[in-house]
Amino acid sequence: LEAVENELSVLKGMLDKKIAIARSRYGSVGIVSAKIFTKIFPDVRFRNEKARKRILITGGAGFVGSHLVDRLMMDGHELPISQIIFYVIALDNYFTGRKRNVEHWIGHPNFELVHHDLVNPYFIEVDQIYHLASPASPPHYMYNPVKTIKTNILGTINMLVFGRVKATVLLASTSEVYGDPEVHPQPETYWGHVNTIGPRSCYDEGKRVAESLMVAYNKQEHVSIRIARIFNTFGPRMHLSDGRVVSNFIIQALQDSPITIYGNGSQTRSFQYVDDLIDGLISLMNSNCSLPVNLGNPEEYSIKDFAHIIRGLVGSSSEIVNHGSQEDDPQQRKPDITRAANELNWKPQVSMRDGLKKTIEYFREEMSGNRRLFDDP
Repeated sequence: LEAVENELSVLKGMLDKKIAIARSRYGSVGIVSAKIFTKIFPDVRFRNEKARKRILITGGAGFVGSHLVDRLMMDGHELPISQIIFYVIALDNYFTGRKRNVEHWIGHPNFELVHHDLVNPYFIEVDQIYHLASPASPPHYMYNPVKTIKTNILGTINMLVFGRVKATVLLASTSEVYGDPEVHPQPETYWGHVNTIGPRSCYDEGKRVAESLMVAYNKQEHVSIRIARIFNTFGPRMHLSDGRVVSNFIIQALQDSPITIYGNGSQTRSFQYVDDLIDGLISLMNSNCSLPVNLGNPEEYSIKDFAHIIRGLVGSSSEIVNHGSQEDDPQQRKPDITRAANELNWKPQVSMRDGLKKTIEYFREEMSGNRRLFDDP
């Protein structure tokens, strides 16, 4: 007994030391302050572990993943007490994800944040998997194309292993599987027009193989699958170094710098706000649809018109300038969302302008806070 008491005393001393260090770094905010937790979190329903639906989100600290974490955590609190609540596990290697995107949930009894790279196997019992892990912007996936391919292929295999037990696996695929499309708008039945060895192929082909793996496991191993083909999505928590037109144009407009268009600006895109995407992902997961489903806003804009819209919303004096076209840049992109409407009763609800206003405000705050464009988690 004396030995146990001595050991407990040593452990308490170590804990007190760690708490003192944490307080010196973070003040009263953080994992050491239970008082802060009660102000941040909604009331917690403490339930038996078996009564919770366990949900794994890969890429859970990323742009889309962190919004999905928020929605699932809040939905779990809003359910009647007689219904299941969620236990959410967010898994991320922080290549493009950032811990601060989900730090407001750290310490919550229904939430867990795990630092892990999906290229390596991961073992856990879950009911649903939202497999979002992958760099999605060209600068990020071109930075390490081999890692991008491995994440999409090996990571998908590692997640499908859970499906062989009981989990439903949802793959966040992409409109990039259509490449530079020859069919417009793009239905899910279109096979695509992709350069297999181009600069974007590590991402495009990685997602196409991931879709093939999903279907193969469904047919051979009877895994319950969902495939979301996600079109251009924007909103708060986008990385300032994302490198795509939304973030580039907003940053340039806020700085009154020239807004750069690659090509003549006639190429078109469709942009959806992140809240609409989250609605679609959750609806798809809880449906019985195992076919690929386009999730995007069918409103189509030329890049040139889009640049003018952002400049106007920001109130910027930026000049709009044109540079040479980028290799394999799709000339048009617009989703056919008939399947989503029929199977999920889903369609976008947030207008592009309303979504842009929120996103511009987020970027304005990020930049005024003197955060580095390439910041750490």
